[in-house]
Amino acid sequence: MRFVTALVLLLLLAPALLRAQTGPGDGATVFVQIEAQPSLAEARARARAIAARLPDVNGFALGGGWYAIALGPYREDEAARVLRVYRAEGVIARDSYIAQAADYGQRFWPVGAAPLPSATPLPEPAATPAAPDETLREARASEARLSREERAALQVALEWAGVYRGAIDAAFGQGTRAAMAEWQRRNGFEATGVLTTRQRAELLRQYNAVLDGLGLKTVRDAEAGIEMVLPLGIVAFDRHEPPFAHYTATGDLPARVLLISQPGDRVTLSALYDILQSLEIVPEEGERNLGPDSFTLTGANARLVSHTRAWLENGEIKGFTLVWPAGDEERRTRLLAAMEQSFARLPGTLPPVAAPAAGTGRRDLVSGLELRRPRLSRSGFFVDPHGAVLTTLEAVRGCGRITLDETYRADIAHVDERLGIAILRPREPLAPMEVARFQEAAPPRLARVAVAGYSYEGLLDAPSVTFGQVEEIGGLAGEAHLTRLALAARPGDRGGPVVDAGGAVLGMLVPGAPEGRSLPEGVSFAASNGALQEVLVRGGIAPQTTRAAGDLSAETLSDRAAAMTVLVSCWE
Repeated sequence: MRFVTALVLLLLLAPALLRAQTGPGDGATVFVQIEAQPSLAEARARARAIAARLPDVNGFALGGGWYAIALGPYREDEAARVLRVYRAEGVIARDSYIAQAADYGQRFWPVGAAPLPSATPLPEPAATPAAPDETLREARASEARLSREERAALQVALEWAGVYRGAIDAAFGQGTRAAMAEWQRRNGFEATGVLTTRQRAELLRQYNAVLDGLGLKTVRDAEAGIEMVLPLGIVAFDRHEPPFAHYTATGDLPARVLLISQPGDRVTLSALYDILQSLEIVPEEGERNLGPDSFTLTGANARLVSHTRAWLENGEIKGFTLVWPAGDEERRTRLLAAMEQSFARLPGTLPPVAAPAAGTGRRDLVSGLELRRPRLSRSGFFVDPHGAVLTTLEAVRGCGRITLDETYRADIAHVDERLGIAILRPREPLAPMEVARFQEAAPPRLARVAVAGYSYEGLLDAPSVTFGQVEEIGGLAGEAHLTRLALAARPGDRGGPVVDAGGAVLGMLVPGAPEGRSLPEGVSFAASNGALQEVLVRGGIAPQTTRAAGDLSAETLSDRAAAMTVLVSCWE
């Protein structure tokens, strides 16, 4: 531990000592990017917080509305050491990586800091224009031999260089000529408005420099039946796990490519479209477009951006997914274009996806990829015919998104902070198989009861039913709105209905223990019907009640309780 602390202190001091001897221009041109934020306000707040515990904090605009927080500048060997040690100590995120100074735009942190010197400044115009490699007449002649695609590519490059604002129409009119002349002036050439062969090559070299280091190569994956350009400088083939060929990161840049390949039809295509949206590598925010024979999926959050394309042709579904760190939009966009343009289908597909054998594999993995999981899941139950749900407040507090059965979006309709109870309304009407009927008669002590709930927070596809009995009317501190139960429940059961022997609701399972304490095994609490019905009435719902007694079989009681129970999930 002493060694690790000393090493961290050395790292804290080393950059300052280095910059005392060398300036930013003396090889200190790389940074350790630790996160990206989608707004300047958020980025400034994060930079301020990080600067309170780490040295060398900088903030830069990335373009596209994103802002980077980075440490540096360092020499490359220094940056590698900072990245390695800070990761090992858990000081920075695991997906932090080394970035070039040229990746960044205007610096916004530290406040008042000078602009970062560009690692690749544009050449100043020469005092005397460089001698042309072709005469003007020869340049016009070589230009005339360009294809339409080549002419359009030059306009794209001129637009990227910031000198052209017109349409990409492959027509070299006055706007394009003026842009060519301006580019020539900026790069020390005679401003003729006609690019020579060498100048065209230099313009395209500058445009494509952003892809340097990615190691673009054409890959022919015969098993997947796909040929395309891939960035083999940063990813390498890992395995085939139908329907994907996995190409994973080989260095610090957290990138990933999946080739998609499987036999199927439109139903299979639609199912794949749905499955991909449940994966961690496809964030929820982004374009979603499903057509009859193809789909596009994009997703973005503060950490990553992913883009998926898939096409159905002749009974075969093929496509790809590119996963890239957030904030590096220019490289991602350019790489994506190269991949899409080079995509070609070869004969054959990966084998059909087989269903896993019972009891094997992980439910949170699909073909080796992590499923997106909620932050928290609890239980709830239907209280009206349109799908309103009663649940515990802990299930929905501070959620970015709430779902019922991980499928239907729901909103908080009413909250009782004192009792810790919430009413949810689905965004689209639902038709529950069973709606709670609240028992008006008070339960006698030692009465048989059952609670239905998602004990394992959704790991099982259906609610579990746990049997017990009424132990005492009232809580440990005499709370009149609680009933103490002799029943072994799990946290996932909270919010589930407690029912009597006839299937009528006696209450809702709630935490029950004082804050900071835990209950002994087999002790649970339910919010009483009186309290629940008051909350429902204040929330605009007329509860259904009954005085009927019953003595259902355990199987029938389980079916009835489970039919009214729903999984409530809280997502970031």
